[in-house]
Amino acid sequence: MADHSPGFLALVDSVRPHIREVPAAELLQTMAQHPQARLLDVREQSEFAAGHVRGAEWLGKGIIERDIEARVPDKDTPLFLYCGGGYRSALAADNIQKMGYRQVWSIDGGWRALKERVPIEP
Repeated sequence: MADHSPGFLALVDSVRPHIREVPAAELLQTMAQHPQARLLDVREQSEFAAGHVRGAEWLGKGIIERDIEARVPDKDTPLFLYCGGGYRSALAADNIQKMGYRQVWSIDGGWRALKERVPIEP
């Protein structure tokens, strides 16, 4: 795991009370309860290309706020976001909730936890 700066960690900690998180181990079960759910990988495009969860769509943290409304116009669509460890996805979840999306989860543990638990694609 990369060392994160104290300011970055404080920022992530400040949004966590305002978002929903789901542990990586519970992702498939939780998504099964939401048949219309979309799984969004918010990592860098090169990270996505190197491997991602089967069925995930890439919508990187750098562009998600700009492109989410075009890609997912229905703000009631359940959205599950992951990144490398659950930090960037927490920030992205907070931002898109502020844009009116009502069913958003950040996957706690991110890619590092998911790749051991769900089908992946190289």
